[in-house]
Amino acid sequence: MQIERERRRARYLAALGIERWVSRSSAVVAQAQVQVSLETEAAAPAVRAPIIESPVIAGDWQALVPQVMGCRRCALHAGRTHAVFGVGNREAEWMVVGEAPGSEEDKLGEPFVGAAGQLLTAMLAAIHLPREQAFITNVLKCRPPENRDPRPDEIAQCRPYLQRQIELVKPKLILAFGRIAAHNLLGLDQPLSRLRGQLHHVPDLGMPVVVTYHPAYLLRVPADKRKAWEDLKFARRVFEELPS
Repeated sequence: MQIERERRRARYLAALGIERWVSRSSAVVAQAQVQVSLETEAAAPAVRAPIIESPVIAGDWQALVPQVMGCRRCALHAGRTHAVFGVGNREAEWMVVGEAPGSEEDKLGEPFVGAAGQLLTAMLAAIHLPREQAFITNVLKCRPPENRDPRPDEIAQCRPYLQRQIELVKPKLILAFGRIAAHNLLGLDQPLSRLRGQLHHVPDLGMPVVVTYHPAYLLRVPADKRKAWEDLKFARRVFEELPS
């Protein structure tokens, strides 16, 4: 069983194009050579979302799901096929937050599907985190037209939903994938390159947050997979050091 698990993990790491990670608690495993150059991300200028008064979202999962699925707070509802609530373990220790649904997510009503979803699955598995054990969602619950960046007013209207999801899951650690997710979880507007490699916390809620690249970005710029791997190893170390 152990040998088979190591073989599966090797395949996940191969998808990332990185060397195998050695856990502090595991035996030494073979390492693959990395042939990836480092490049910096050309992050687009950040826009801080204005504060827009929205009703406080309360209630349990049973109350929250229909609120999200039937939401009409902004104009995005008119063009959606499905609102994308989120999937996974609602009592998870790890929470994954992305940016907004794409066309495939809009069709299926599930976050992180297609090629980006497959890469996300590999990234999580590489740090011994099966996808189904995390809770996965996005900052925005509806797809922006042409997959454009979410607008500040759209994010402001969706923010109470994400905050309530965080309150209900109570994760020990949140992984923020991408610039937009990081900015809107943390209320910051620094480039992603300056947010990586350090521990942040969600304002008011206090949950720890580690920031890394979005899988869709890594598919476009595979040279940065190495840096994403460093972020994932950092996240695993942080998690292991958190109180039980």
